[in-house]
Order: sequence, then C-alpha cells, then structure tokens
Amino acid sequence: RNSAKKMWADSFVVVDDSNSSAGAAYTMWFFDMMANPNEDVTRALHGNDVADNLDQCHLNYFHKETPSPEDEAMTECHPWKQKSCCNSQTVPSPQALNEAYGEGYQWDRCGPMTQACQRFFVMEACLYECEPAAGLYRKYNDSQKDVHPDYNEWQLHKMPIQKSFCDSWYTACYNDYFCGKGDFFECKAFYEEQKDDDDDKNVGLIVGVSVAGVVAVIGCLCAIYLISKERSGKPVFAPPEQAVST
Repeated sequence: RNSAKKMWADSFVVVDDSNSSAGAAYTMWFFDMMANPNEDVTRALHGNDVADNLDQCHLNYFHKETPSPEDEAMTECHPWKQKSCCNSQTVPSPQALNEAYGEGYQWDRCGPMTQACQRFFVMEACLYECEPAAGLYRKYNDSQKDVHPDYNEWQLHKMPIQKSFCDSWYTACYNDYFCGKGDFFECKAFYEEQKDDDDDKNVGLIVGVSVAGVVAVIGCLCAIYLISKERSGKPVFAPPEQAVST
C-alpha cells in the first residue's frame, strides 16, 4: 500500500480486496480478454449507466478517443484486445512502453530489473494506456481547462486498485532498485536536474578543451615562424655581435 502511494503519488488508492466491505477496486491485469473484470468494478462504483455507456477514453496522451477492438498485433497488452483505449502500435513491447514517455520516465534507470518486477511495470502501463475505466479518474476535468495552472488530460487521481495486486508487485520488486525515493514523477525531476548539471560540466569541459586547443595552435604557429627565420639566416633570437678589439 505504502509503496504504491510513494511511487505514484495520488494516482491510485489501494483498497483491501480481501475484505468485501472495503469496496470494489480495479486490477491491473487479467487473463480472459472476453470478460474484463474491471467492467464489474465500474458498475459497482459508478452505476450501470456509466458502465454501459463507457464510450470515451477521457485520457489524452497516446489514447484513442473511443475504446474499440484491436487486431492480432495486440500481443503485449492482450487482455484489452476486445475493448481498448490504446492502439496496438503504441504498446508493442515492454521496451516501447518503457521508453514511450521520454527520458527520465524509464522504470529501469537504476539498472536492469528482474523480469518479474518489470512485468508489473508493464501491467501498470497497459492499464493506463488501455483500460477504458482509467479515464473516469482523470485528475482534472474539462471545466478546469482555463482556470487550473496544472491542468492536463493525462494525469490519474485516486483510481482504486486491489491491495492483493499491489502486494504481489511489492514482492516481485523487493530486491530491485528504483531511482530517488521511489516517486515516479520525482524521478523525472531528478533526471532533469542531473542532466542540467552534466550539461554544465560538458560546457566547461568544451570551453577548457577549446582554450587549450587555441593555445596549442598559437604555439605551433610561433614555432613554425621561428624555424623559418632560422633557416633564412635571420633568427629572431640571434646572439649579440662580439665587440671588435682595438
């Protein structure tokens, strides 16, 4: 529970699914592509009308406008093949999912992860990209577009997730490393900070090398000039003529 909150801030709320009275919660993975269990969760949390008419994806990053079936190329996030908010071209492989959001957002910035741990990051990415119900938990609604300074159409807010799934994720990644304090978004900020520092160091190195190069060129030109004068019999640093004795 704490690791999910630490990593994803307020994107998810962990619900104890071992206790039926705690309320319904979504899963980030399932195996029967003909029956998405999250549809029943949406029905329990939002009512039949919302569940039966969930025909918009709401999130806007790589998402479609409306959920629809995908073709046979939908192999990585295959549970959502029959009704998906993602295109199969967006989610073709774990590597594509890991690199989709740009530098600083990769989950393996502290080195290769175990296959079991990486698999859970793939599952979370598939849920975010493909699950139609995810859009019901968009952090900012359309009415906030011109009034909220942080408005965006991609951020999740307090989507209920099964505790059993989060516990399995924690167990799978127990011996793996993640950057910073484990916050996915803080990790991006840390990456940008380090990148700026590295850029400054590179600029200093380039300037230093450039100055050294200029000095070396001037030195070479001076040497060539002195040698040419020597060969012409007119050395620049000729010894003083001896005094003539009387």
